[in-house]
Amino acid sequence: MSQFSRSWWGQKFIEALEEFTDSGRLSRGRSYAKGGKVKSFEIKNGVVTAQVRGSVNPYFGVYKEPIYTTTIEFAAISPAKWAAVIALIASKASLISRLLLNEIPDNIEDSFAQLRLNLLPRSRKDFNSSCSCPDYSNPCKHIAGVHYLVAAELDRDPFLLFELRGLSRKDLHKELAKSPLGQALSAELQLQKRPPTAVSAYYTPPATQPVKKGHSLRDFWHGAKRLPQAIEPLPETLVSGIPVKKQGDFPAFWTRDNSFIEAMEILYEQVRNKGEL
Repeated sequence: MSQFSRSWWGQKFIEALEEFTDSGRLSRGRSYAKGGKVKSFEIKNGVVTAQVRGSVNPYFGVYKEPIYTTTIEFAAISPAKWAAVIALIASKASLISRLLLNEIPDNIEDSFAQLRLNLLPRSRKDFNSSCSCPDYSNPCKHIAGVHYLVAAELDRDPFLLFELRGLSRKDLHKELAKSPLGQALSAELQLQKRPPTAVSAYYTPPATQPVKKGHSLRDFWHGAKRLPQAIEPLPETLVSGIPVKKQGDFPAFWTRDNSFIEAMEILYEQVRNKGEL
């Protein structure tokens, strides 16, 4: 499995590709994607267009690095079928709530399967690819390399899956918001996004308090009760992990393959043990 994708939807995308594509070509495609062979990469209206550097091979008379144009067009789901999918998703609170919060449920494919559809590609029929290189095989190594970059883009924007199949994020949210559950959730989300209201003062104004009479200076400084002779030890204070956990397992700055949260837990434990020595 390539490490180009860390999310489950990106990994499923690669798994689908690996099921019906030659492993040798995929291996060369991974090396193309990792080696910076893809000169430009663009996704627009469900079509992926890329400029990929070819190989110099004097044996075949290629003395200058060629640039090949690669395109991948995914098969769009028809508007009627999208309407059926949206109606099914909108009837399930667990699905519609996460989608409106810009999250992809891990069981989203179950809803598509009930309608004999699929969101992730399952066969060559789900997309049409072409490359200007002389390789007659499809996918060639250039197309395979672009597929891995698509999987990496899915990590950054999972709703690209819907766009590639013919439905934008905006249209998806718009249609989901029309359902009864969607209307209730959208209203709640709008309340949370209300702009702050202006107030006359941002600080509590000071107020004078009358001084009670009858207190001596001794009572004022020493108090009526005697201070405790022994101080109880303070409870152990743990460092808050909320800022770390908000980053998630694989934040954008974390380039390693292991979980960022697990690595930070180990680091916190080592620092705490060192402080107790």
